[in-house]
Amino acid sequence: MRPHEKLEVWQKSVEFVVNIYTGTRDFPADERFGLTSQVRRAAVSVPSNIAEGAARHSNKEFLQFLSIAQGSCSEVETELLIGHKLGYLKQPDYLKLKAEADSIGRMLIGLSKHLRTITT
Repeated sequence: MRPHEKLEVWQKSVEFVVNIYTGTRDFPADERFGLTSQVRRAAVSVPSNIAEGAARHSNKEFLQFLSIAQGSCSEVETELLIGHKLGYLKQPDYLKLKAEADSIGRMLIGLSKHLRTITT
């Protein structure tokens, strides 16, 4: 088992990506290369950066990748809001995905704080 696979935040973010793909499946076809693609790529970036950071040799490097994952998580939240405001994402789906993103964001902050305490 790889180091990142043990992290609950990584596991939840992988499931989040699956939920994003499902939630954006009904976005308009003309958004396939626009908002749909953008939100999916940002969502995939979250677990990808966690995994890459966990494979690094120092906590300082890991923190940098967690910061990127946090930024991607915030990007997803913004794109979900835009999708909702455009009527592509129904209120219940938007709220569910937003709650997942919020939870993952909090977990990333918590992991970052923990790494900072053992790094300094």
